[in-house]
Amino acid sequence: LQAEQAKLRAELTDLAGKITQARTKAGKKLGAAVTSELTALAMPHAVLTTQISPIEPGPHGADDVELLLQPHAGAPARPVQRGASGGELSRVMLAIEVVFAHTDGAPTFVFDEVDAGVGGKAAVEIGRRLAKLARTAQVIVVTHLPQVAAFADRHYVVRKSDDGSITRSGLLRLEDADRIEELARMLAGLDESATARAHAEELLATAAAD
Repeated sequence: LQAEQAKLRAELTDLAGKITQARTKAGKKLGAAVTSELTALAMPHAVLTTQISPIEPGPHGADDVELLLQPHAGAPARPVQRGASGGELSRVMLAIEVVFAHTDGAPTFVFDEVDAGVGGKAAVEIGRRLAKLARTAQVIVVTHLPQVAAFADRHYVVRKSDDGSITRSGLLRLEDADRIEELARMLAGLDESATARAHAEELLATAAAD
């Protein structure tokens, strides 16, 4: 029995070592791919890496795997769940899911304020990547940025109604002209701005071209 135990332990060590090697290689590839995505998501100096630490062998190998994020140059690399703000965490999640877009993943993703603290070109890139992810999964996004909203397949707006005693909130699906008006309002804060409407139409055309 002792000889059999020693044989099995040696086999276990060998197999666990192969898993560790595969994880180390995959971790470097994942880190590089996600870091590249983060550059386009308004985190140009962020670096994602994987840390693999040895643990007692179990059903999934002998490794403890952790994702580390260095949000900017000079900052220490910390576990993602402790080293990222809410908006950064959403963008890291988006970057990871875009990298894994062609694998079997979750059927539905919900992003709340994934575009927090960004605008302009970075917001367009976030919208573009959300649309890319939506090709293989259902993606629900809460956003205040027209650059992101323009990439949606379906655009809903939250509207409140007040009858004098009760205030209700509901979702209204926007179509065509109403969508242009809402994007224009998001852009300029004005309901009747020809310039904002033209920009809204341009955003929708850009999203459609992708």
